[in-house]
Amino acid sequence: MDILTQKENGVLTINFNRPEKKNAITAAMYQAMADALKDAETDATVRAILITGKPEIFTAGNDLEDFMKNAPGAAAQSGVPAVYQFMQALSQSSKPVVAAVSGAAVGIGTTLLLHCDLVYLADNAKLSMPFTQLGLCPEFASSMLLQQVVGYPRAAEKLMLGEAFSAQDAWDMGFATKVLPLEELLPYAQKQAAKLVALPASSIRTTKRLMKSNQTTVIIAKMEEENKNFGTMLTAPEAKEAFTAFFQKRKPDFSQFS
Repeated sequence: MDILTQKENGVLTINFNRPEKKNAITAAMYQAMADALKDAETDATVRAILITGKPEIFTAGNDLEDFMKNAPGAAAQSGVPAVYQFMQALSQSSKPVVAAVSGAAVGIGTTLLLHCDLVYLADNAKLSMPFTQLGLCPEFASSMLLQQVVGYPRAAEKLMLGEAFSAQDAWDMGFATKVLPLEELLPYAQKQAAKLVALPASSIRTTKRLMKSNQTTVIIAKMEEENKNFGTMLTAPEAKEAFTAFFQKRKPDFSQFS
């Protein structure tokens, strides 16, 4: 299974489990995670959610071959692409979401962290949002949420240049809740999730709702705006050059585009 899910002691754990492909995410994986989150939303036994990967990598982002086959606009059974279902379920979850990240978290691997409540990074974590390098734009409200978290100048640097940044950089910017040695990461995140489970569920849900209520509508609108632009840019010449270069294992040449 490329996505492992487990419910234990009040915690739903979602684990990226495709290490041979650097945990690159397919449409089927998005659907599995979306279904797990939707189920958790109505399952009273689930009081916290933990998302993690492997010690060597969180996720390399979208599996580009699968992504091009199931690009935004390709409908899932419900009529909504699986990636949208997952991100909507994550961003609208009423239950606390904890992320434990080690290794690379590329593209949506970093974007999804902006929708989590507690973000714990191993000291080997490396985050990146390389959308401009692919001829694309930010996704799922990251253009808004990142600058809210780290401020405009640093958000502009990370989103415009698309360069990777370390766990220490993420901590310095206020992006991460805590940075830990790799071997301590998952046990610590599990301990924090257990603390959430032990607290009154209604208090946790209400606290989260109060903290997020003033921006929920704005996030939804921003996600729609970004995703519309993202979908348009996906078929533009710049993105075609970027993806062609990726599969040909060469550096893209954007100099031909104005």
